[in-house]
Amino acid sequence: MEHRLKGVGVALITPFNEDNTVDFAGLKKLIDFNAENGTDYLVVNGTTGESATTTNEEKHAILDFVKKNNSRHLPIVYGIGSNNTAEVINKLQTTDLTGVDAILSVCPYYVKPSQAGIIAHFTAIAEASPLPIILYNVPGRTVTSMQVSTVMELSQHPNIIGLKDASCSMEIALELSKKLPAEFLLVSGDDNLVTPQISLGYRGVISVIANGFPKEFAEMVHSALDGDFKKASKIQERFLDFDTLLYVESNPVGIKMVCEIRGICDGRVRLPLVKATDGLKAQLIDSMKKEGFLN
Repeated sequence: MEHRLKGVGVALITPFNEDNTVDFAGLKKLIDFNAENGTDYLVVNGTTGESATTTNEEKHAILDFVKKNNSRHLPIVYGIGSNNTAEVINKLQTTDLTGVDAILSVCPYYVKPSQAGIIAHFTAIAEASPLPIILYNVPGRTVTSMQVSTVMELSQHPNIIGLKDASCSMEIALELSKKLPAEFLLVSGDDNLVTPQISLGYRGVISVIANGFPKEFAEMVHSALDGDFKKASKIQERFLDFDTLLYVESNPVGIKMVCEIRGICDGRVRLPLVKATDGLKAQLIDSMKKEGFLN
């Protein structure tokens, strides 16, 4: 399992039509664009896919569509997470997970559980899941952060295989890489920290930027995985300022506008998010031109 989830996983956006329905034609274009340009696996129904505002019916339809249009048979990771443990277990039991390789499950948000509560939550999910679990720590969105000791304890469960680390902390990355078992799958969730995190033993990234720049990001990640950190760092530098722009008006507003600029799909998002302002669009275009991503 671990080797199939090495490299670049793209946290797929969910394109929308003018009437706010899912734009499946745009989604197919996005899948093909990534598959043809070096992305190693697909991540469906994550935060970047606007999982908070898609219905259960849409979630199932999107997953089914990705499976049917995954012409290069890339591994698929599916997001099932909530601050309600019973809800996660119910979704695991009622979703057709045929063709899915692993589940990405976010740390419970809003309710602010203790570390003991986080351990109990993920243990219950791991026991109920027919697929291996990748933990997702993203304190910038969930408020509560999984401590290293919590991840260490959960890593002992045979059905918990890895962690997507979006803590934005190199100190935490150092501690995780030092203390976790060598076979445990550490994956970056911070596009700007991928190269240094790979130098510590991370196996790749679940990336937002890869939606719009799969070729460049795959070249960067695989260069780092091959030990060519000089080359990887040069590519990483091109994204440093640009990556910050993607989050000025919240994710996935920025990356959806990038996909619109690149002609992949429209940049629409669902309320309470709103489409990127003209000012942000202009900044994104200027940055893309500056770094050679646009003529």
